Formats: sequence, C-alpha cells, structure tokens
Amino acid sequence: MGTTIPLSPARVFSFPARSHRKPPHICPKHGPSTLSLLIPPTSITTKHSNDHHSLKIDTTNNYTTATSSKTVYRDNWLESIAIAFLSKTIQETAGIKDDTPGYKGIVSTSAAVFRELSPNEQRAFVLKVLEKAVPSFSLIMIKKMRLMPNSKFTREFFAIFTTVAFRWLVGPSEVRELEFEGKKERNVVHITKCRFLEEGNCVGMCTNLCKMPTQEFIKKSFGIPVNMVPNFDDMSCEIIFGQDPPAQEDDPAFKEPCYKLCNLKQRHTASCIN
Repeated sequence: MGTTIPLSPARVFSFPARSHRKPPHICPKHGPSTLSLLIPPTSITTKHSNDHHSLKIDTTNNYTTATSSKTVYRDNWLESIAIAFLSKTIQETAGIKDDTPGYKGIVSTSAAVFRELSPNEQRAFVLKVLEKAVPSFSLIMIKKMRLMPNSKFTREFFAIFTTVAFRWLVGPSEVRELEFEGKKERNVVHITKCRFLEEGNCVGMCTNLCKMPTQEFIKKSFGIPVNMVPNFDDMSCEIIFGQDPPAQEDDPAFKEPCYKLCNLKQRHTASCIN
C-alpha cells in the first residue's frame, strides 16, 4: 500500500492476562486452513430475565447505554487457530506484545492501536494487517474474481462465503435478500450481533478498525463495492455487496455517539470516531 504506520518498533505494550486460564500456544507460521474457517462456532447468549433490549439510546446525555446481556462463545480448536493467527498478525504489525488469550487478545491489541493512532492511520494499519492475514489460496481467488464483472453471481457468492467463513470473527450471520437494480438478490449478510463490536464496546473501533478499512480492502482487492451498515442499538450489522458506501460525512455510522460503558473509558462521545 506504500503507507508507513508511525508506530515505534521499540515501544512494547505489556497487558496483563484477563483470565487465569493458560493461553493456547498456537502460533502458526501460515494462515489458517480453509477447513478451519468453515466450521461455525458454538455460542450461547445469556440474558437477564428483565432485559428486553441489549442496548438503548440516551439522547439526553448523548451516549448509547449497554445492558449486561452478552454472548458467550465456545470456539473449537480450529477457530482458536484462526483467532490466534489474526491476533499474532495484528501484534506483529503494530510491534505490540499482548498476552491476552483468545478473541480478547484481538480486541485488546486493537484498542491499543486505536489509542495510539489517528483515524486515518488506524485504517491504513488494518489494511496492512489484512494484506498479511489473507491466506495464499485467497490471493489466488482474488486474481480470479477480479476478472469477473460485478455480477449477481459475484455479489451472492461473497455473501454466502462471508456467512460461512467468518463466523468466528463477527459472530453468527445469515444471507438476506435485497432489491438491487430492480431485481431481488441475496447479496446481504446480516450479522445478528457483531462479536468485535460487542467485545470492544466502542463505536470508534467499529468504524475505524473494521467498517472503513474492510470496505476499502474488498473494493481494491476484489473489485466489488461493499457497504457495511452497523446498528449500534442492537450491535447487529448488514454487509451489502455491490452497494457503494456513502461518503463519510453522509454516513449515519459517523453521526453516532459512543457507548456509555465504552471500554476505552476516557472517550464517551463522537470523539471515539473522529
């Protein structure tokens, strides 16, 4: 990409482990196998009996309030390999050492990057991570797909592939139908409750470390536009393949305040985004 990430290689961040469980010693030299991405995770959503909504908006105080309801994931060993590989790639790219195990390690390192870099630098950083993390078989597929037009088949293929391959990263999802250029297509991925947003609990991390760089990466690498539409009320998200995203100044995602219980604590307003 030609972008230099202004992170000092000599700076090392040490984060205490958040669990007494010993982290898995899984540090593959290569990307996870295709099979590791095709097995969906087992997840259980726990809710208190008096909870009717996961989130609610408090417009008076200009923040989004989260309840105690949270999804519990039980990743199998193949999913753990994929998670460990991505966490390792993020740490190596940032020059950060983080001993937090499992998926929390991905979020913990991402939060450190979020605090250190500007929004534009954050997006450039994620693009660099994605270039490193994409397995070789996907690079071959990219070259093949770029020879294909932005067709109904391509859009629906990406929707199906996303729901099958990335449940360990974003949580359970399903393909939905949308009218596209006057015709019905199954080109939309509906994520029930985004795992990254729920674990990070920060609107800015969602927009700058996921939404914007992912849209750019897919468009540049695969040649297909994509619009990611997060819903910060219930933490769901829709990924619409074939649809150009709005300009940032017109994007509703950039008009939302952050959560009251934002995990970064010192930022509770729209400053988490800009």
